[in-house]
Amino acid sequence: MLRLLILLVAAGLGLQNRPNESLSQDSLAREIYKELIEINTTDSVGDNTKAAEAMAARLRAAGFPDADIRVLGPHPRKGNLVARYRGAGQQKPLLLLAHLDVVEALREDWSFDPFKFLEQDGYFYGRGTSDDKAMAAIWVATFIRLKQEGFRPNRDLIMALTADEEGGEHNGVQWLLANHRQLIDAEFCLNEGGGGQIKNGRQLLNSVQASEKVYQSYRLEVKNPGGHSSRPTKDNAIYHLAEGLARLAKHDFPVSLNEVTRTYYERMAALQSGQLAADMRAVTRRPADREGIARLSRSPYDNALLRTTCVATRLDGGHADNALPQTARAVVNCRVLPGESPAEVQSALVRVLGNAKISVTPIGDATPSPPSPLKPEIMGPIERVTSEMWPGIPVVPVMSTGATDGLYLRNAGIPTYGVSGLFSDVDDSRAHGKDERLGVKQFYEGREFLYRLVKALTS
Repeated sequence: MLRLLILLVAAGLGLQNRPNESLSQDSLAREIYKELIEINTTDSVGDNTKAAEAMAARLRAAGFPDADIRVLGPHPRKGNLVARYRGAGQQKPLLLLAHLDVVEALREDWSFDPFKFLEQDGYFYGRGTSDDKAMAAIWVATFIRLKQEGFRPNRDLIMALTADEEGGEHNGVQWLLANHRQLIDAEFCLNEGGGGQIKNGRQLLNSVQASEKVYQSYRLEVKNPGGHSSRPTKDNAIYHLAEGLARLAKHDFPVSLNEVTRTYYERMAALQSGQLAADMRAVTRRPADREGIARLSRSPYDNALLRTTCVATRLDGGHADNALPQTARAVVNCRVLPGESPAEVQSALVRVLGNAKISVTPIGDATPSPPSPLKPEIMGPIERVTSEMWPGIPVVPVMSTGATDGLYLRNAGIPTYGVSGLFSDVDDSRAHGKDERLGVKQFYEGREFLYRLVKALTS
């Protein structure tokens, strides 16, 4: 009887201690999060190095040796933090990536100071709360928590908090790969790009970004001798360009699914109903159903998943109100499916524009981004931890229609998976916009999810 009483008391103490431990870890993560939000890391006037040094100081205070903490970069304001948590060395390291820089934010555009951390109405507000300082704060908090627990992973953990993901001339991942590859070389990487989706207050799914489209813009240009506008001719640079762009507006590139997008539609079909579910199933068949593709393509998101897209984004022509245009230019921005060649897209544009007078020239060099394989040893732990925390919520692989730093790592042979466990409302995306925010509950749940996932992948 006495032994049973002791066990019951111990169990009661354990139940009390678990919430207290969780609250303590939440408090640490919130403190780090606040510090990062209140350090301006914009490209124009911000200081990425200041944020990197602040996180380095926290790691040193937690007992990480100086030899395992590096702040380095090609510019005084563009420092990157690379820290290593030593493990048993049984496998190649796991890289935990987040970027410290944020997009510009003007005080007059916001309801409050974007560089003051604000908790209000169940949300954390501030520039970078969702993109990407939540993940950066969670990685630092996870390193400290694992250190406190004395956890020894089966492989080294590498944390890289980098600069200029949102733009600028000193992208941290590119620079580290080119100059210090050994510091971040890993078997695979966890990064931003995926997350949980909420709609109408209900959690829908936890996504894993395993692929992304390739960014490539092209300059379209028509040259002409011009002349006086009082004597117009049909041979007009602006007309030639406009007619070509009108043809492009009506053109659809062919549908092509890869492992990631095919799995996405297979799993999403199970979450939908009616015609939408039927169309999602139909698009995965070989050959795919034309009518189903047409219906799905009415959605800008699905259209972008199904095919390469090219859209006119800038237009310029002429040099005077009373002169025939000697030059007309446009910029067409393409998001190319992984595995498709930007050179082939350029050739397709030439065919679609249908006018030899329109030259098509790439703007910069595209960076290829092969999909990361959906390996069971990676997807399995993600699914298990998701099921533990949110029973019944499916894990769905996705291809980003935009770009992240994962493309540089994938291109360098380091498979990268965007996964965060940070849920957000699909109808309230504020990243890069006014009053950026992330739910308080969602931040703390994401912290616990990523902590558990790191342990599951390294135990």
